[in-house]
Amino acid sequence: MPLSRDTIAARLAEAGYIAGGELATALSIMHLLKRPLLLEGEAGVGKTEVARALASVHATELIRLQCYEGLDQSSALYEWNYQRQLLAIEAHRVGGGLGEAAAIEERIFSEKYLLERPLLAAIRRKRPPVLLIDEVDRADEEFEAFLLELLSDWQVTIPELGTITALSVPYVVLTSNGTRELSDALRRRCLYHYVDYPDVEREARIIMARLPQAGAVLALQIAEMVGKIRKEDLRKRPGVAETLDWAAALVGMDVGDLKADPAIVQETLMCILKTREDQARMTAEVSARLLGKVA
Repeated sequence: MPLSRDTIAARLAEAGYIAGGELATALSIMHLLKRPLLLEGEAGVGKTEVARALASVHATELIRLQCYEGLDQSSALYEWNYQRQLLAIEAHRVGGGLGEAAAIEERIFSEKYLLERPLLAAIRRKRPPVLLIDEVDRADEEFEAFLLELLSDWQVTIPELGTITALSVPYVVLTSNGTRELSDALRRRCLYHYVDYPDVEREARIIMARLPQAGAVLALQIAEMVGKIRKEDLRKRPGVAETLDWAAALVGMDVGDLKADPAIVQETLMCILKTREDQARMTAEVSARLLGKVA
């Protein structure tokens, strides 16, 4: 039975992921229609974490395929263990038991010598896993076409073994940072949700979920400060992961109120500003100006 939006939101929160209403609805429809979900958004907004939390929601395995330029089918689907195959051939030769070439080939191209890669592993699980296809925009169009075929048919052909049909349909989450425009065909195959930076209230809840020792006041101050920093002219805006790093650092340094020690705020901005240019822009004067607008 499909999980409701509220049930999914509650279970995500239990897993430490505070989802907005639209994302919870998208995950509910994904479960209902058994369709892949494409998540787009800037790096650092928590797209990958959605898949990890979803695996927790369904109490199932997370299988991740990290995409990159030049990724091919064999790296994503399967490979043969060539070293073991060569050793088996050599053992037969030394033992004088080579036999017919066809028999040797049948033996070394068997399940025993097959190395599962993420896509094959995902369709061979009896219990549906969460399949995370991370940064699909980094792969090329040829791989995207192959991926589209797999997501449509849920079967693959291995020449030496034949056609392998999925034992279960995985929960598929694709993420994209928008470095390349994805095909219309892939978009049509998927549900879609744009993951933006959280608003102040939700980011404060995220901090509290991960670092309850921060306290409500400090969590809200950090969320407000990060929100204001993101509006500055930066090369790389801080993501949620950087927010949590900063919060953990402040808690570890026994900071309970940002306004009580502006110097510590300035010194710890290294946790959220990750380029030399951004750190140069965020001068003590700018930091003090932004801090003055924090409640």
